[in-house]
Amino acid sequence: MGAIERATALKSELEASLLRLSILATFLIAALGVLFGLVSGSLAILFDGLFSVVDAGITWLMLLVARLVAQESDAKFQYGYWHLEPLVVALKAAVLMTLVVFGFLGAVQSLRAGGHTPELGPAVGYSVLVVLICAGTWFWMWRHNQRIGSALVRLDMKAWAMSGVITAALLIAFLAAMAMRGTRFEPLLPYVDPAILAILSLAILPVPWKDAKLAFRDIFGIVPHELDRQVQQVMDGFVARHGFSAYESYVTRTGRAKFIEISVLAPPGMPPRSIEHFDALRAEIGDAIGEGGPDRWLTIVFTTDPAEL
Repeated sequence: MGAIERATALKSELEASLLRLSILATFLIAALGVLFGLVSGSLAILFDGLFSVVDAGITWLMLLVARLVAQESDAKFQYGYWHLEPLVVALKAAVLMTLVVFGFLGAVQSLRAGGHTPELGPAVGYSVLVVLICAGTWFWMWRHNQRIGSALVRLDMKAWAMSGVITAALLIAFLAAMAMRGTRFEPLLPYVDPAILAILSLAILPVPWKDAKLAFRDIFGIVPHELDRQVQQVMDGFVARHGFSAYESYVTRTGRAKFIEISVLAPPGMPPRSIEHFDALRAEIGDAIGEGGPDRWLTIVFTTDPAEL
């Protein structure tokens, strides 16, 4: 096994370990959410528990995808399993958006019905515990993802950040509700739980929406403009420097994999060169584009036929 293969295997194993940790922590929060939600009678805590259950299921699916991506290509998937990454990202974003919308609608329905007052002691205890779990898990994943730069882990970190923000806001709301007891604001207590859930639902909706847009760009093969511009800048200089007539480039991205195809047109009568010479030219282009590795597929063709462009 070469150095690149070893690095890829180590990266995949660390990625899988982080996702396994995320699954265990998410199931723990889900169990706490259901337990404390039933004890306290808080709709927001029950929603948080349901959110965690679904999130754990999708994270488990992401773990399977991470293992598949680490495998070598086969006869059925000759480019590997990179295409599964944007699919699972889109699925997770869609599920989270659905949950958020239903959470908002449930909160509005509760407000219209006059709200309800949960048991604030268990609600505060749950909120403190879950905020600590979310912050600790996010920090651990962030620390290790600095080394591997996994898109799947980065997406999961966003989910942990969202969960932490939701629960922190719940904690603030529950503490404020406790402070309202015995004051002229006490009649508003039944509206605190559903109101904060409605506000947070609207606040976090743009996060999975943004992830969904990026994922569907990869699924539909929309050209990544930054990569396209970078390749064109490299090839403009290369063609001018080596005396070629023109070039045509095509780029796309699927998950973390980048696919680049370049056809270079040689002028009529260009002296023949050795294969080693063209290998050196390909290496020059590849080094200039950068980000080499197993997730970059670079194809470069030299031709004298304009029809090949």
